[in-house]
Amino acid sequence: MAITKETFRTLIKEGQQEIRDVKLYDRPFAFEEQGRYVLVGVRQAGKSYMLYKRAKQLLAEGHQLEEIVYIDFDDERLVEMTSEDFDYILQAYQSVYNNVPLLFFDEIQNVEGWEHFARRLANRKYQVFITGSNAKMLSRDIQTVLGGRYLDETIYPYSFQEFLEAQGIELSKDWQYGNERAKVQQAFDQYLSWGGFPELLLYRNKRHWLNDLYEKILLGDIVQRNKIKNELALRMVIKRLAESVKQPTSYTRIANLVKATGVSTSTASVIEYAKCAKDACILFSLENYASKFVEKETVKKHYFVDNGLLNVFLTNGETSLLENVCAIHLHKRYGERLFFYKKNVEVDFYVPEDAIAVQASYSILGPEVSDTYNREVDALKKLNAFARLKRMVIVTYDEETTIPINNDQFIEVIPAWKWLLE
Repeated sequence: MAITKETFRTLIKEGQQEIRDVKLYDRPFAFEEQGRYVLVGVRQAGKSYMLYKRAKQLLAEGHQLEEIVYIDFDDERLVEMTSEDFDYILQAYQSVYNNVPLLFFDEIQNVEGWEHFARRLANRKYQVFITGSNAKMLSRDIQTVLGGRYLDETIYPYSFQEFLEAQGIELSKDWQYGNERAKVQQAFDQYLSWGGFPELLLYRNKRHWLNDLYEKILLGDIVQRNKIKNELALRMVIKRLAESVKQPTSYTRIANLVKATGVSTSTASVIEYAKCAKDACILFSLENYASKFVEKETVKKHYFVDNGLLNVFLTNGETSLLENVCAIHLHKRYGERLFFYKKNVEVDFYVPEDAIAVQASYSILGPEVSDTYNREVDALKKLNAFARLKRMVIVTYDEETTIPINNDQFIEVIPAWKWLLE
């Protein structure tokens, strides 16, 4: 069906009603007063809610609902849309209203060439807010076209703090010593296993919802968008990456693991599949701070952007889920400044600029895990001897203590549910 002005007149009216009626949990995000935004993140992370939030803020500041233009480019009525149809949006609005519209475009990356339209709108001084689920929207090529006219932000699923607040768990100053502690620990078990996708809180069968989400991302955001022909090889690569969380892994090793199952692939294909998964915002990778350039590019640790997506692939994966939730937390905070360290010893997470090192270990205390204790502690000690650290942490499932290592330094052993709320 051809796209017409009437199509957009209908969508604009529906979008206004949606903004009017939506009920929000107010996630912490501060919009610049006159800023235009490109918000990028994995599907269902809450990007649409950020658009709703900004629209509600502008309405509260005195703008009228009739000024709002909210278009969801995932709408099946826009499947055949091309960049030449963008002008119909403004024409449709101006055929009904005399105001200057406030523009909210959801999943706009579905229409190739969107960035040129976005730049034109910015040049004409419109207020524009855009979301998308493809990291290419933050690429140098796109940013060059946009010319610095937009602020870009990555939107993640709920942090553990947001996860608690969304369920009405508000923490007092002394929450660690009362009944609230048990609620936090219980909520952490859910967060560790199922992650922080906001909509997932509404469902009982969480694995089914996550499986459906993963299939939508895989087929829509990876296979279809990148015209991948060997879908089976792609599936096997992502599965092997999930099973290799915690381990520095080369792309060649992944290729060999896939080929061992009888599925044809190559190292070059694995590199491309991993890139496509990162573009779809489901994966991120850490480099080894201690390795040379070539190895930095070819041997990495790969993590999933949400524990729920990782858990789709795992059985009895508590240790992998614990390390993954730590990786997410640190990645959000430090971005490209976060590494792992492996040279004679291995430290899970290392922020050299801030002299911080973090180990993730499900349990280190007790005689049955004495080897784990020695390995985790010795690795931090040796890294500290190489580059004096300001903070050393071992994040566990539920253990807490302090381990002195010299007169003025110590290692903190902290339960993950406490560490995530720091």
